[in-house]
Amino acid sequence: MILHAGLMALVHGAAWRGVLITGPSGSGKSDLGLRMMDHGFALVADDQTQLWTSGGRLYGRAPDPLAGKIESRGRGVIDTPYHPYVSVALVVDLDPGAAIERMPEPAAKDLMGHAIPLMRQNAFEASAPAKIRRWLMALG
Repeated sequence: MILHAGLMALVHGAAWRGVLITGPSGSGKSDLGLRMMDHGFALVADDQTQLWTSGGRLYGRAPDPLAGKIESRGRGVIDTPYHPYVSVALVVDLDPGAAIERMPEPAAKDLMGHAIPLMRQNAFEASAPAKIRRWLMALG
């Protein structure tokens, strides 16, 4: 399955954990991904993410032609080091027009039969990468 989404990875202990970034075109997926890279995350996929299941887990990677590439609006496509694939641990859904709840109830997104924790976020908040990092770490 291929989704219009980005995927970033963060090493936690000895394991890499993935953050799938979803949202409509122009919601800031690539912009957020670039800023997450400045906060210790590695690029896995930008714009399109190929998902599959194995051993009871959900994994993602970039389609081959897009591996190691991320869009920077106003500059174009940038080649960058990347992580080849990662297990998806968190979905961050971007909706620039929606009000983000201050204390949301836990939510999950079903992807290919896997209930993945879901976080709603405004991509353009300065604290967005820090919030995502801390939420990912809190998942254990």
